[in-house]
Amino acid sequence: MNAREIYAETTRHFLSPVLPLLDNPDVSEVMINGPETVFYESKGRIHRADCRFKDDAALMAAAENIAEYVNRRLDSDHHSMDARLPDGSRVHVIIPPAANKGVHITIRRFQKSMFSLSRLVEYGSMTAVAAEFLSFCVLLHKNTVISGGTGTGKTSMLNALSASIPEHERIIVIEDSAELQLNQPHTVYLEAQQARPDGRGQVSIRDLFIDSLRMRPDRIVVGEIRRGEALDLIQSMISGHAGSLTTVHANTARDAATRLETLCLMSDVSLPVYVARAQVASALNIVLQISRFPDGTRRVQAITEILGLDEQQNYRTRDIFRFVASGADADGRVVGELKMTGVIPTFSAEPFSLGLGDRVQLTTELFKPEPIQGAA
Repeated sequence: MNAREIYAETTRHFLSPVLPLLDNPDVSEVMINGPETVFYESKGRIHRADCRFKDDAALMAAAENIAEYVNRRLDSDHHSMDARLPDGSRVHVIIPPAANKGVHITIRRFQKSMFSLSRLVEYGSMTAVAAEFLSFCVLLHKNTVISGGTGTGKTSMLNALSASIPEHERIIVIEDSAELQLNQPHTVYLEAQQARPDGRGQVSIRDLFIDSLRMRPDRIVVGEIRRGEALDLIQSMISGHAGSLTTVHANTARDAATRLETLCLMSDVSLPVYVARAQVASALNIVLQISRFPDGTRRVQAITEILGLDEQQNYRTRDIFRFVASGADADGRVVGELKMTGVIPTFSAEPFSLGLGDRVQLTTELFKPEPIQGAA
C-alpha cells in the first residue's frame, strides 16, 4: 500500500462515527461541532445526526491524523487548518481554545461532478432559455462572475458553465482546493498550497494566476476570488484574456462588483478607489446570481449585465433574467420561474456576426442580427 492508501484507511478509522454520512451520496457536508454534536447537509437542508465521537481525545486524534496526511500542524501556534481527505473531500479544522466547545471539523464531501446546464434545467435551477443564454455568454467570451452565499452551489454552477467552453481552447483552472472537473482535453489544473510547518512552500492563488498568464491561456477559470488576486484577474480581463469565469461571495450583482472592487484594493498595488471601480466596471460583463431558497433548493436568482459606470460613478446594471416567485406548493417548495425581463443584452447581434446564428434556438428574443444598413 502507498501512503495515500494507508491514510485513506486510517482516516476512515478515526472518522468511523461519521462514516455512514461520508458514504451517503445524498450528504454534501458533515459538520462536527465537538465530540457529541454532528450535523449534516442533505439536499439543501441541515439535519442533526444521531452519532457522536467517544470523547474529545478521539476527535482530536481524527484531526491530527488529517493534519499528518497533509503535512500540517495543529497546536498552540496553529489553531486551524484547511486540508483535503484522501478521497478529495475538503476539510476545515479548528481546535480549542479558539473553538471553545471542542474540536470542530467541517467536511465538504467531494462529489464527482454530474452537473451541466441541461441537468440544472432538469433540477429546476433555471429555465432552458436561461441555459442557452448563459451558454452563449461563455461562447462569446463574456467575463462572467457567479455570485452567491455560502453553500448556494457556486462551484457546481461554475462547472456547468465551463462545459460550454469549446474543446479546442486551452483552459487554465486555478483553485484553492481542487473541485472543478472539466471535460475539455486541453485543461491545466493549478492548486494553491499552504505553507509547510517550516513556513516555506506556500503558493497562493495570486502566484498561480501570474504563472497562468505565461502559459498561453485561452481561458482562465478561477474557483473563487477571495483576496488581492482580484486585481490580477480584472486587469487580465481588460487586457486580452476575455471570457474568464470565477465565483465570489455576494448577494446581488452590484454587491458582486463592489466586492471585487474591495478585493482589488487588498492587492499590494497602491490603487485609488476610483481606478479600481473603473477597472471592475470595464471588465465585468455578466453576473449570475444564485441563491439557496427556504425549501433548500438552489436556483438562479438573476442574470445581470454590467454596463459600466453612471455619471455618479455607480455601477450600472440591468437584469436580463429575474426569478419571480408565485408562492409555495403543498410540500413547502417555492413555486416560481426565472423569467426574461424584456431587456436585450448589448451583445445581442454577436452570435450572428461570429457565425453562431444557427445555434440560436430558444433565445431569439435576446439574440438578433443587426439590420442591414440601407435595407428597405
